[in-house]
Amino acid sequence: MAGLYLHIPFCAKRCLYCDFFSNTDAKWKAPFLSALLREMEIRKEYLGDEPLETVYFGGGTPSQLDAADFDRIFDAIARHFDLGSCTEITLEANPDDMTAAYITSLAAFPFNRISMGIQSFDPADLRFLNRRHTREQAIRAVHTCQDHGLTNISVDLIYGLPGQTPAKWAANLEEALRLNVPHLSAYHLIYEEGTALYKLLEAGRVQPVDEELSVAFFSTLIDTLSAAGYEHYEISNFARPGFISRHNSSYWTGKKYLGLGPSAHSYNGTEREWNVSSLPIYIQGMEKGRPETEKEYLDLYTQYNDFIITGLRTCWGIRPAELREKFGNELADYCQRQAAPLLKQGLLVHSDEAIVLSRQGIFISDSLMSDLLWV
Repeated sequence: MAGLYLHIPFCAKRCLYCDFFSNTDAKWKAPFLSALLREMEIRKEYLGDEPLETVYFGGGTPSQLDAADFDRIFDAIARHFDLGSCTEITLEANPDDMTAAYITSLAAFPFNRISMGIQSFDPADLRFLNRRHTREQAIRAVHTCQDHGLTNISVDLIYGLPGQTPAKWAANLEEALRLNVPHLSAYHLIYEEGTALYKLLEAGRVQPVDEELSVAFFSTLIDTLSAAGYEHYEISNFARPGFISRHNSSYWTGKKYLGLGPSAHSYNGTEREWNVSSLPIYIQGMEKGRPETEKEYLDLYTQYNDFIITGLRTCWGIRPAELREKFGNELADYCQRQAAPLLKQGLLVHSDEAIVLSRQGIFISDSLMSDLLWV
């Protein structure tokens, strides 16, 4: 079983913090769609005979596409891939796109999950982040999806904004819970180089929150959602039973996936491959039948490191038996030696024949992962 990711790079405007590849010029949409369908044809064999388990439309803002665009894309997917076992098809969407008319138009397609980029319910936060929706639009969009039978909804929130208080963050979480969505992703604000937010940081116009406050925000996130019945199944992701993101989980559990579109990444178990982050170059490459990509071969030790980083992010953790089977005795013994003092300190724990992060360890997960890596 494998995943298919389609990167739809168009946005109506660029958010302050975003470093994902995107473009605000709609003139590229028609040639992009033609290139995307061409890439699908060229690279359909990448996954071998693996049937698709998930399809994910990410971006950018995929909800900038209309019914005619989706009709072309799904027609091509059905021609080139086996969808007989596909259980999850996700559309990332901006709240202000999700009108009743737009949601009705989606009924002709097999979307069964919506990932909505709300980020905050606080009007001041939304203005600061340069989001194009309002608090009211976000709430209405979720209710409208639910009224139309699209109830498998995930909402994204950001915490650690300049000036954000624990009370404001708690209020954001309570608003999300009132919407009764089965999945929530929450990310700490990151000052990525090259973004408008990073320029504000360089100019001294904003200051990151301190570490103590960051820890408090994360603690509130875990406590609030756990008390509401959500499983903390990955560092930034929470789901009610039966509603984990199958597509994103494939990234953390080592399944194969094919990424289409500019900047999209692919993985087949032994290689990582990624497309150029340029619409003109991407389109030109597809017109010539020669995708502009870069590739990285993953040797045994790199595969081991990926296994540690992705596995330890999740509630399923690292299974020593699986590690030994995949990577042999040398790396399995190395991992156990490195993990031993962390287990003794209570930063890692044994759970269901796996090594997982403890509540204490999850706050320093990057450091713990680093301790287990082969260097």
